[in-house]
Amino acid sequence: MKNILAGLLLTASFVVASAQTISFNETTHDYGTIAKGADGHTFFTVTNTGDKPLIISKVQPSCGCTTPEWSQDPIMPGKSAKIKVGYNTQLVNPFQKMVEVYSNDPKNSRSVLYIKGTVTTDASPVAKS
Repeated sequence: MKNILAGLLLTASFVVASAQTISFNETTHDYGTIAKGADGHTFFTVTNTGDKPLIISKVQPSCGCTTPEWSQDPIMPGKSAKIKVGYNTQLVNPFQKMVEVYSNDPKNSRSVLYIKGTVTTDASPVAKS
């Protein structure tokens, strides 16, 4: 009986270890201070650190002022892809927005990315320190 239980536990650990795994180069992008009308796009790099294809099924922004773009092609093990996130820099204000990334990672099917910064009417953006 102990051998059967040990065999089942060992098999279960291999099933969990053998999967697609999502990871990001960063989870928060800080624009710093940017001028009204400036390019509000940034890219998050998604890497599949697992051993099965990773599929990003949906990327959902927290509001209409944020627009994501991503490929629906599978990300093969060890490979990376980009998620492009844009913010409407016509809106003059400080902002912090969230983008939810849904994937087939069995341990992390929902990941959250953040963008933040301040849009100003000043024509010359201030570099963040």
